[in-house]
Amino acid sequence: MSHHKIQGIKVHTVNIPTKAVHSHGSGDIAGIKSVLLEVTTDTGITGWGEASPWPVFTGTAEGNAGALHVYLRPHLIGQDPVLVEKHLFMADQVVVDCPEAKAALETALLDITGQIYGLPIAELVGGRHRDKIPLSFSVANPDFEKDLEDVDAMYQDGIRILKLKTGFKDHAFDLMRLEKFREKYGDTLSLRADYNQGLAAYDALRHVRDLEAFDLAFIEQPVKRHERDVLAAITKAVDTPVMADESVFNPREAMQAVQMGLCDIITLKIMKAGGIRRALEVAAIARTAGLETYGGCMFETGIAHAAGTHLVAALPDLKLGCEFYMSTYYITEDILTDPFPVRDGYVHVPTKPGLGVTVNREILEKYTQETLS
Repeated sequence: MSHHKIQGIKVHTVNIPTKAVHSHGSGDIAGIKSVLLEVTTDTGITGWGEASPWPVFTGTAEGNAGALHVYLRPHLIGQDPVLVEKHLFMADQVVVDCPEAKAALETALLDITGQIYGLPIAELVGGRHRDKIPLSFSVANPDFEKDLEDVDAMYQDGIRILKLKTGFKDHAFDLMRLEKFREKYGDTLSLRADYNQGLAAYDALRHVRDLEAFDLAFIEQPVKRHERDVLAAITKAVDTPVMADESVFNPREAMQAVQMGLCDIITLKIMKAGGIRRALEVAAIARTAGLETYGGCMFETGIAHAAGTHLVAALPDLKLGCEFYMSTYYITEDILTDPFPVRDGYVHVPTKPGLGVTVNREILEKYTQETLS
């Protein structure tokens, strides 16, 4: 318990343009539409969180903004912000699904709690295991020549992990790109492939097998979320590790993944799981079963990236890095006062209390479409 009370809640819907179109097996993205949650206390502390949905993946910005403003806000005003688990339990009772809204709420409350007690969020959720995390960039521009230019620039910045978005054009295009990168960079790059559910179940295995020649660290979610039996069969049939993303959202689905032999790796996303703590539960299940984990993200600003960074920092055994690249390399302008901490190919874990980042009010206002308060 603390002597602080939640006094105000604002829900900002923002739309920030990106530097290029990113194509995926489940659709294209040309802007980041996200919901930013601002929670203030009667003692003058402000906490920030972000709900960053993708309509074809998890939900909509409008649905998450409504969940926060209409359904959760009345239960939070006047409450102690430090009682994070109590408020998350309430959120699950009041609103079904909307894991992004719950992730935003948890992040904002942990941000406040960290500021109250002088601790970064990573220390609040289990303790820091690392100070920096290898950064992966997703190659997804349908204009591959532009991607080659961007990758070369990032290689000069120290990026050594690339994840190709596959399945949005033909199979030959995917093989050509992988071949180009292996020819140019050899084994100095860790290459991965992500289909984003883009393959038809009946011939997915044939496509996946062709990718094995390129010595990939993993192949991610080749088939639809609900085609779990197919995903399990692919995992058993190939030597390259297979990662589940859309097929594993939360701890319950992680348990199912273990029971089915669904995958070798699970990508952790606070937007899927409903926050840092739930994502840590997914990681614990994976660890118990001998599965690896990876630090994934949705289409996010630096606020959600910072939350994801604290999650990954608190994992004792992460080996594959993270993909918190968007605020640095993808959106035209981030929402933070200081740049999200990417240096020399690594994300550096914030050390200030709470989330450890500061929102730039002028940039927030510039890209805000609607504020609910």
